[in-house]
Amino acid sequence: MGKGKYTLGLDYGTQSGRAVLVETDTGNIVATAVKNYTHGVMDEYLPDGKTKLGPDWALEHPADYIEVLGDTIPRVLKESGVDPSNVIGMAVDFTACTMMPVDKDGTPLCMKENFKSNPHAYVKLWKHHAAQPHANKLNETAQRLGETFLQRYGGKISSEWLFPKIMQILDEAPEIYEAADRFMEATDWMALMLTGNERRNSCTAGYKAMWSKKEGYPSDEFFKSLDNRLEDVIDQKLSRDIYSIGGKAGELTEKMAELTGLLPGTSVAISNVDAHVAVPAVGILEPGKMLIIMGTSSCHMVLGTEEKIVPGMCGVVEDGIIPGYFGYEAGQSCVGDHFEWFVDNCVPAGYMEEARARNINIHRLLREKAQVLKVGESGLIALDWWNGNRSVLVDADLTGVLLGCTLTTKPEEIYRALIEATAYGTNMIIETFENSGVPIKELYACGGIAEKDEFMMQIYADVTNREIRISASTQTVALGSAMFAAVAAGSEKGGYDSITEAAKHMAKVKEESYKPVQKNVEAYRELYAEYKILHDYFGRGGNDVMKRLKRIKKAASK
Repeated sequence: MGKGKYTLGLDYGTQSGRAVLVETDTGNIVATAVKNYTHGVMDEYLPDGKTKLGPDWALEHPADYIEVLGDTIPRVLKESGVDPSNVIGMAVDFTACTMMPVDKDGTPLCMKENFKSNPHAYVKLWKHHAAQPHANKLNETAQRLGETFLQRYGGKISSEWLFPKIMQILDEAPEIYEAADRFMEATDWMALMLTGNERRNSCTAGYKAMWSKKEGYPSDEFFKSLDNRLEDVIDQKLSRDIYSIGGKAGELTEKMAELTGLLPGTSVAISNVDAHVAVPAVGILEPGKMLIIMGTSSCHMVLGTEEKIVPGMCGVVEDGIIPGYFGYEAGQSCVGDHFEWFVDNCVPAGYMEEARARNINIHRLLREKAQVLKVGESGLIALDWWNGNRSVLVDADLTGVLLGCTLTTKPEEIYRALIEATAYGTNMIIETFENSGVPIKELYACGGIAEKDEFMMQIYADVTNREIRISASTQTVALGSAMFAAVAAGSEKGGYDSITEAAKHMAKVKEESYKPVQKNVEAYRELYAEYKILHDYFGRGGNDVMKRLKRIKKAASK
């Protein structure tokens, strides 16, 4: 293997994009650059400031993604002093399903003058939940027709995924549906922009677009039963050509080389999903080990040797994470977002002043105060559904619950209850997998929360009663992309011929881990039992008050 070779991992998150430059021999990150999206997440208005968005909308502007390339890559090259001739490849990962309508040249429709005030012409971010009625219709139709593909997704297709979003466009903006030459995942669109080649990846196709390696997409008849106009949606608006992760999408174009400072012809890997790409970056290459990617939301990944049906999972995809295994995914829609909401809306001025006086972050102050409490001392319990439930109920119309408040309840007690709620949600996912024949012996975690929040990670260890190992890289997801970039480049160029080989050299976990504290484990067992009662009561039809309130809210906002 050639010495002194590097790959680039480009990780596109909810609020920003980042580039990391990684040494292929060691997996060491030599430079990182982050760029916040100029337009951010659009959930109230379009960039014109006039076009109002409805409830549960979340859009982005694709121009921001190109800006990230032109900003971050030149910065990491400059900071590291690495010669572009030693950068053997690059790979992109993205939140998903983050999709957009494009014309035949790949230009997003929102960039066209006649569509720039049409919300449906923009990128629908993963957490765009306004397609829930369409997801409901899709699920009801699939159940009525006995479609077997539903089982691979825990019995329900999410409003976050590709087809409900396409159905919403067709229903609410048929002119955009007609004008779209195709609908693309943002991660595949980036590969198209970089190389000029459309190479749809097997990960997003499998987890977000109901595709399977064995069966392909659902039948044209099924799509016709949803809407006559959808009969040929696959051939007219998508593609049946799906490419395996770890492969090569093509080579960097002259135009993109000029923008980034890289050399034309640099290898570009098949794109991937942010959460899935992190699995080999912590060295998980076999079943029984779950990785939790903890950030704005959480994603749970585990490998299996056979296809099992797990209620409420986000999907099981053959070769979806690591070639040769079935990759399972579950997730929580609201984790970091949860705590951010609380700090933005519920913390008194006195706490903010104390944090300022001590020159510490408000989250740290709340954690310090919450840490003093014994398990159960607050008398509070919460349901972590502020942004719906992704697993195991798969229902974006569910909302949050906080129970047990009194006139003596303190902010830190609520903050701790919200943290505990996310841990209970993770435990519900683990239990569901195990009850369905997918064993989970070890937990791994990565992402900002896993790296920085010792208090929260200890709660997760206590609630799940499992040891948790932490990624040693501060940029696990981007490192995973850089590893796949090394595989796409191949050993001849100084990379690797398989992700397994790349992981031996580039994957990283910390020596220390979080171990369950037995007295806390016992106390949390009792609280978790209460969480499960509330979870099933509000989430499985015992009381649909959340949905009734949403209907009232929608009617009132007209």
